[in-house]
Amino acid sequence: MSRIPAPDELKKRVQDNVVWKSVFRPGSIYRKGYRDTSRDRALAAMNNVLYHLHPVKVKRHGLKLTYTYCLGGLSFFLFILLTVTGIFLMFFYRPTAGAGNELAYADMQRLVRVVTFGDLVRNMHRWAAHAMVFTVFMHMARVFYHGAYKPPREFNWVVGVILLLLTLLLAFTGYLLPWDQLALWAVAVGTSMAGFTPVFGQQVQFLLLGGVEIGPETLLRWYVLHVLALPFVITIFLAVHFWRIRKDGGISGPL
Repeated sequence: MSRIPAPDELKKRVQDNVVWKSVFRPGSIYRKGYRDTSRDRALAAMNNVLYHLHPVKVKRHGLKLTYTYCLGGLSFFLFILLTVTGIFLMFFYRPTAGAGNELAYADMQRLVRVVTFGDLVRNMHRWAAHAMVFTVFMHMARVFYHGAYKPPREFNWVVGVILLLLTLLLAFTGYLLPWDQLALWAVAVGTSMAGFTPVFGQQVQFLLLGGVEIGPETLLRWYVLHVLALPFVITIFLAVHFWRIRKDGGISGPL
């Protein structure tokens, strides 16, 4: 019959065992090496959230700047920049107008003239929006001319087209928010064009204006679309877009 070790002796055995394994077992604190195989690299990527954001293997042509020009990554970076600067602008903006209570325009003037770094952040937001429209369009053109829309990537091509349309809508809805003459006339032209939509033209125009003409309801609707609805939908489609890139084998090769 084996003897039951005393508590102090048991504690010492556990400590010795831990020290022994930590010192001499492969992959210990001294890092004596690990198996560098495709399976181990894949498991390390799948079991780690940060590693899982990147593919286990990258094709050689995908690393060339002259092949992709980082247009997709630049578009995503600009979207993050627009989100950060947009949140900053929301602290100083009230989407209220009408009846002599032009808070939206007054807030934009105060943001430019009074708020610290307000003019800088607003211009960063404005130019980043223009740049995102350009980079997304050029990214779509690059994918088209490289034939990257072909099977098995045709579904992701459709997702990309939807993201391009959402980007244009996001830029256009932000055009009204300053509530100046340039914004009002631009929205008047845009909604008038929407009124010529076949069959549902009048309904579409009424939905965009929140009435029969541009007013406070229009500003509020476009503000909600710009800061909540469209960014939420874009985030969902971006997640699907990135997921499909991984599922389709990464960046497509040259023709």
